[in-house]
This record gives sequence, structure tokens and C-alpha cells, in this order.
Amino acid sequence: MSVPPELLIFAKQFRQGQTDAERLLWQVLRGRNLKGFKFRRQHPVGGYILDFYCHDARLAIELDGGGHNTDKQKLYDDERTKILNGAGIKIIRFWNHDVLTSLESVLDEIYRALVPKD
Repeated sequence: MSVPPELLIFAKQFRQGQTDAERLLWQVLRGRNLKGFKFRRQHPVGGYILDFYCHDARLAIELDGGGHNTDKQKLYDDERTKILNGAGIKIIRFWNHDVLTSLESVLDEIYRALVPKD
């Protein structure tokens, strides 16, 4: 399935304008640094741009700032999550503040999502 050209442009712009939290998390995720899992940042999937995506685990990590705390944005995020879940992609969300202040806890949760216990 091809990605609309405008979505690729947006993804590139998002990569160039990362938040501090995105930059910090990317330093850990890039280059298979987290237990050998490959992540992509600002990766287009199904008309959406995912902050971080691991194709092998079908896992997306979304980082949210204060703009995600409105009722309208919460409804949009919930609908987006349902659509992506329906496509077989698990979404986990973190607040930017949590990434910046509790990185180890965030990484523990990401790892648990990558390697679920059976």
C-alpha cells in the first residue's frame, strides 16, 4: 500500500521538529538499542503518523503533550487507537513529562509490551 506524498512530507517535518521527550526516547530506541528491536520514528501507517513504530512487534509508541488533554483530542486519539488496533497494531501512550522524568519506568513498560509474558 502506497503512502500519500503529503503524509511523507509531514512525517519528515515531524522528524525535524522533535520534542525533547521524542529526542530522548529516540536516543534509546534507535539502532536496535532496546533489546535488539528495530524502531522507526514518525512512521506513516494507514493515514496516520506514528511517533515510534516497531514493525516486528506491531507496536506503536505515542508521546503526548498537553494538547492531548482536551476532550476533543482524547476522542480523536481513542478513535485512532481503535482503528490501529483493528489493523493489528498495539498502541501505548506516554506523557512527554513521564519520558523526561521517569525514563526507566517508560522503558520497562515498552519492554513488557515488546516481550509479553505467557
